[in-house]
Amino acid sequence: MLQSQSRLVTVGYSDYMEVFIEQLITYGLLALFAIAVVIFYLRKLHRESHKVGQKIAIAKAEGLFEPVSLHPVVDPKKCIKTGACVAACPEKDILGILNGKATVINASRCIGHGACFHACPTEAITLCIGTEKRGVELPHVDQTFETNVPGIFIAGELGGMGLIKNAVEQGRQAVDNLVKSSVKNRKGDYDLVIVGAGPAGISASLNAKKHGLKFLTLEQDTLGGTVFSFPRSKIVMTSPMILPLHGKVKLYETGKQELLNLWNEVLEKHTISIKENTKVEAIFNAGDHFLVDTEAGEHLSTKAVLLAVGRRGTPRKLGIPGENTGKVAYRLIEAEEIRGKNIVVVGGGDSAIESALLLAEQNTVVLSYRGEKFSRIKPKNNKKIAEAMASAIINVMFNTQLTSIEGESVHIVDSLSGAETIVENDLVYVFAGGELPIQFLEKAGVVITRKFGEAILTHIDD
Repeated sequence: MLQSQSRLVTVGYSDYMEVFIEQLITYGLLALFAIAVVIFYLRKLHRESHKVGQKIAIAKAEGLFEPVSLHPVVDPKKCIKTGACVAACPEKDILGILNGKATVINASRCIGHGACFHACPTEAITLCIGTEKRGVELPHVDQTFETNVPGIFIAGELGGMGLIKNAVEQGRQAVDNLVKSSVKNRKGDYDLVIVGAGPAGISASLNAKKHGLKFLTLEQDTLGGTVFSFPRSKIVMTSPMILPLHGKVKLYETGKQELLNLWNEVLEKHTISIKENTKVEAIFNAGDHFLVDTEAGEHLSTKAVLLAVGRRGTPRKLGIPGENTGKVAYRLIEAEEIRGKNIVVVGGGDSAIESALLLAEQNTVVLSYRGEKFSRIKPKNNKKIAEAMASAIINVMFNTQLTSIEGESVHIVDSLSGAETIVENDLVYVFAGGELPIQFLEKAGVVITRKFGEAILTHIDD
């Protein structure tokens, strides 16, 4: 009897041990697998972090690390490394994950659309203007888009937000805030004069119509403002926007012409006319109203003014003999209509490179740039211009400057050697940027301040 019980105990203990060993092996294998997964994940993060570190080093070497305008700043204490900001950015290598935290790589290539800001689940990203070392001049504007001069509002690029979607939204909000303000108690033939018919100005015009305001929209060039001057093939929209009186516009990878057609259709539908080719010379505060003087000699009386002009103001000129001739232009509108010409393009930014590439399809193009290499340009443009240079489609002359423009030629001097080259030429396109209309703003009483890394957007409103 005892022997039988002993055998049962032995058998039971043996079975128990067998099960225990099997479980131990199973859990051990699972633990090893989990450890392997963690090690693989950590090594992957390390490799990705190393790549990001290399990209940052390259960006610093190429002068692309420092931001030019609006750009993201990451709070490492709030960042939980979801990578949502990296995935949301339509540009390439603006953001990356370094040592487990999001970081900026090519800050100067950021176009300030704010997709990363809106994608971050922990609001770890702040959109800032300028840096601690390099300031950016901006007019004083409060949260309602009103300047220090009551009744003068600013929306869009001039206020630091150049992306079309943001400019459209600011134009709408500025008019909403204007309607709620005490401006309506002022005097004037118009309730509102809108200066500029770009994205912000068009949106403001539509919203002014919605609110039943008596308004007038002036544009020194053509409907669309800066957008109109883009090359035809340039992508101008990468996200949807909301237009007053029209609703949500779902546009992705949208070209210039499609956007201009939309604006024309909406404005025509609501019987809104833009007074084109009308440059505003000055704005005077007359106490209970404003006087808007145009280049044509008009004196417009209005209760309020919305400035929706670009930061470029007047195109920056080269200051050389012959620049005022008819063969020189500062924007490219219809590249496909220009054929068989000898063209010189001046500049090293995206606008210059995009224009040179378009013109080179049907013309002989020389691109003159004062720098030793291209910097602060989009990766796609960098790749395209490198290919064009390698295949001799475009003759790029680095470290050069134009010294004079003549009837059938231009004189280009190498700033390093001093050697002069005379290039046969029919047309010259200058893309040297523009100058912020500081005197125009200061004459109207608007305070200009230099922003050093100041936050523009810090949280998402409900």
